[in-house]
Amino acid sequence: MPRPTALPPSSKSLTVLSRLLIPPLPGGMSAPIAAGSSSGISEIDRDGFEDLLTLANSNHVVVRGLTAALQCLRGAQDEMRAGWVATALAAERARIHNAMPFLHAICAAFEEEGLDVTVIKSLDHWPDLGSDLDLYTNAGPETVAQLMMKRFRAKVATRSWGDRLARKWNFDVPGLPEAVEVHMGRLGQTGEQIALASRIAGRARLVRIEDHTFRVPAVSDRLMISTLQRMYRHFYFRLCDIVDTAELSSAGAIDYEDLRSSANASGIWEGVATYLAIVSDYVKQYRGTGLYLSRLVTDAARFGGKEVYFGRGFLRVPILPQSAHLYGTQLAGLLRKRELHSSARLGLLPWLATAAAVGQKITGSDKGIW
Repeated sequence: MPRPTALPPSSKSLTVLSRLLIPPLPGGMSAPIAAGSSSGISEIDRDGFEDLLTLANSNHVVVRGLTAALQCLRGAQDEMRAGWVATALAAERARIHNAMPFLHAICAAFEEEGLDVTVIKSLDHWPDLGSDLDLYTNAGPETVAQLMMKRFRAKVATRSWGDRLARKWNFDVPGLPEAVEVHMGRLGQTGEQIALASRIAGRARLVRIEDHTFRVPAVSDRLMISTLQRMYRHFYFRLCDIVDTAELSSAGAIDYEDLRSSANASGIWEGVATYLAIVSDYVKQYRGTGLYLSRLVTDAARFGGKEVYFGRGFLRVPILPQSAHLYGTQLAGLLRKRELHSSARLGLLPWLATAAAVGQKITGSDKGIW
């Protein structure tokens, strides 16, 4: 794990990591790469490496970023920096190696009890792993809590206002540093997404990772969950979002007709299209070419990568007026479908955001709200 730093990671670390993670295509050269002969990893000192490691950790790209860095450094016979990277990479792989059996055992326990369970978000970044283990189930809170406490001696973590609205619970499991976050019956920051949530289990697909098999969302559902998190909740991207989505696009895994249909049903198609446009523009900076995007996407996107900026360790999405428009469109869609309960929940989002901002200013933390 990276050492704590007083300041957020620098834009230099973002550039180095992005060059490592999004290399130019064969025969092509993007502008940032053309400006220098390498990714820049050979030019950083020890403090610079710790800064980069902090950024890689918060952006869930430690394994992929450091693996690429290690290849560069060994090719340059830079044993000192290669040693820094190899040590940090081994520590992260050990963390993941510890977490994966827990994740598999928890999923198996749900299935043994006849409960549906889908791993959301956490495995999108493989071979990296998120900081929490996120699950979705249609099972009720009492059933899930009893299972987690009985089978894993878990304790229910304190819930924030946002957790209660989103209908999610966090469990602390002995021996597992990562929290297990279980979403139950709803998705979205305020739990406004019932239709999307109800389809997750039926559309889930199986993936095999190492010696374990997991149920994960269909590609369209995965992209919608990412969009809800980035465009409607946090208003920032992690580098893993860029890399994960680029990999899906390169593999031809995105069914744009299904994605549009599903996102329209959830009232977030403009948000999904904008999410993809931002990813494409960012990839183009480093690869030399963006994603192949269907005309369905480019016509619906409200803005792209030009509006995104780096701040406090993440790629920030402007809230006003861009994201505010997406929020208004989602709310209007729920009202048109007469989903009044979900509309009322979503209507609380600005108040939660205001309370979080005030709490952050007064106490330095928004805990208890988000």
